[in-house]
Amino acid sequence: MKSFTRKSIVSTILIGSVVAGSAFTTLPFTKVMNPVASAASSSFTQFLHDNAPGRTIKTSGGLATVTNLSSTVVLVNKKRNLPSTYAPQDLVVPNIPFSFSGSSPKKQMRKVAATAIENLFAAAKKDGIDIKAVSGYRSYATQKSIFDRNASIKGEAVANKTSARPGQSEHQTGLAMDISSASAGYDLQQSFGNTKEGKWLKANAHKYGFIIRYGKDQEKLTGYSYEPWHVRYVGVYIAGEITSQNLTLEQYLERAK
Repeated sequence: MKSFTRKSIVSTILIGSVVAGSAFTTLPFTKVMNPVASAASSSFTQFLHDNAPGRTIKTSGGLATVTNLSSTVVLVNKKRNLPSTYAPQDLVVPNIPFSFSGSSPKKQMRKVAATAIENLFAAAKKDGIDIKAVSGYRSYATQKSIFDRNASIKGEAVANKTSARPGQSEHQTGLAMDISSASAGYDLQQSFGNTKEGKWLKANAHKYGFIIRYGKDQEKLTGYSYEPWHVRYVGVYIAGEITSQNLTLEQYLERAK
């Protein structure tokens, strides 16, 4: 491992940067006793403390709204809403292949996630895995249109198992991307998880800071059906922890009191 300054170590842990072309996956906080590592550990502990679910929510007019909007670990679900007016200020289009042509807001991600997903796609290509991005950022209005259409076809209860209500979608954070492959017809279907591309994504996403946000057999914990195509950026270290322990983002953040 290369030598890092205190600033670079803390930054790497908190935003899950990619160092020297390789994913910086873990730092053994409890085993490294030097002052720099100790400072990094303290900063990381404080980061989790500040982003604990109980400290990042406010209720107004009966609606529970998240307060840590710019955090890479912002927790959005059926009980934690984003403001209808929220849009990330650092949206960019990552240099990766998409399943469709032309410009579209759904090609965008927040800058830190865009950089990370470029590295993920580069690794996939190196391994002979052909994947394409399908849908990234969605505004509150776009999500409302999607949900309303699904609800009109399936009914609200069924629609809400596979799509989020407006304000409850991770896509609005700019930290999520749906990914598929030609072998799955570029559809967002659970069968993608059984393809070689889906299996590669599950095995490697965490190395670049992403988790499969809605995992198999986690429906009761996440509120949504299994989505092997939906990756969410949380940073390399945290993604590694969540993946290795088979946790949901909710479970991981709840441990930080």
